[in-house]
Amino acid sequence: MFDPTNEVKVMRDPIHGYIHVDLQVVWDCINAREFQRLRRIQQLGGSFQVYHTAEHSRFSHSIGVYEIIRRMVNEIDGIKNILSDYEKATVMLAGLLHDVGHGPFSHAFEAVSTCKHEEFTCRIIEENTEIHQILIQADPSLPEDIAKIIRHRHPNELLNQMVSGQLDADRMDYLLRDAYFTGTSYGNFDLERILRTIRVVDNKMVVKESGIHTVEDYIMARYHMYWQVYYHPTARSYESILELLFRRMKDLWKSNRKLLDEVVMFHAFLKDTPADVEEHYRLDEAAAFYGFSLLEKSQDPILKDLSSRLLNRHLFAYCTLENEADAQRIKQRLTADGYDIRYYFLSDIASQRPYLPYQGDGGQAIWVLAQDGRIVELSEISLIVKALCESRLQEDHKAFYPDFSD
Repeated sequence: MFDPTNEVKVMRDPIHGYIHVDLQVVWDCINAREFQRLRRIQQLGGSFQVYHTAEHSRFSHSIGVYEIIRRMVNEIDGIKNILSDYEKATVMLAGLLHDVGHGPFSHAFEAVSTCKHEEFTCRIIEENTEIHQILIQADPSLPEDIAKIIRHRHPNELLNQMVSGQLDADRMDYLLRDAYFTGTSYGNFDLERILRTIRVVDNKMVVKESGIHTVEDYIMARYHMYWQVYYHPTARSYESILELLFRRMKDLWKSNRKLLDEVVMFHAFLKDTPADVEEHYRLDEAAAFYGFSLLEKSQDPILKDLSSRLLNRHLFAYCTLENEADAQRIKQRLTADGYDIRYYFLSDIASQRPYLPYQGDGGQAIWVLAQDGRIVELSEISLIVKALCESRLQEDHKAFYPDFSD
């Protein structure tokens, strides 16, 4: 149905060895301007402030997700035999393009943007972009069907599960990739074993009971990566300054816009209306850092200070908040020292459940094919996962603010 490439394209990859591309529509999407922009968007937000080699891109992650899905549709019999060629291409493209709408600094930018990255992704796929033109030339139905998978609304639930579920290609790639580039081992698990034990029953992706221990490792990898990498307080400190800097710019956009004349790259994201896809394309991390360097010379002392902190790693201090009285004490001290707490204090609650069991309302879960042929939810057969599900939700409530010794 879809034209093959003139030869199989391969790209070396530290996680998967090689990325293989044999469909022209996939290769064309990789070379489209909106996808190439992902080379200029880091995978992890503020984590590079902690792990100095964590500077890998959304580009490398996205093609890694594509490669895992490509292997699923070609190597797992239950998937290979029930999906049509059109469905295989659609889900591979959904995996490839699932992050094309990301803004700079990963999820941290969503705190300051009026449009979430999933919606920008679907807009890039569905609106008049280079990627959209490539897709409709291959098949007019592709943009709509790919967007349905990204929105988790495709009628074939198997396709949704492969891209975004509890055991999906997205999570499997970013855990391994982020562990590799942070130089940590928290995110490691046996990907090959998981792929070998996946089966399909009633159009549902399940794991053989013999693969449970590997899935447990995968779930624990998620748990440790969140608390050791993604929620590291130093990374959150960096991201809090980013959020406060944009808060200041948004306030000045309404009260003294002239102070922002030079940073035109941010203008579309300071308005109350969502940016268009071309404005989104123009704001990558190179543009953002150039904007911060201009703001470092701003006449506004708050913009000048916050942008300098981002550029030169003069990060905020942090502490755990036990109650509101702790926050009030910090705010009073900051006010006494002359800080405007609207731009120099941020409280943040990080929480994470490594696994959520099926709730009967359309929620997703990991299903296990038991040795007796029954399909059971993972926490019913794994003591480790059951304990995680029954444990109290772990939260970390922190305040971020200038060090009082500054």
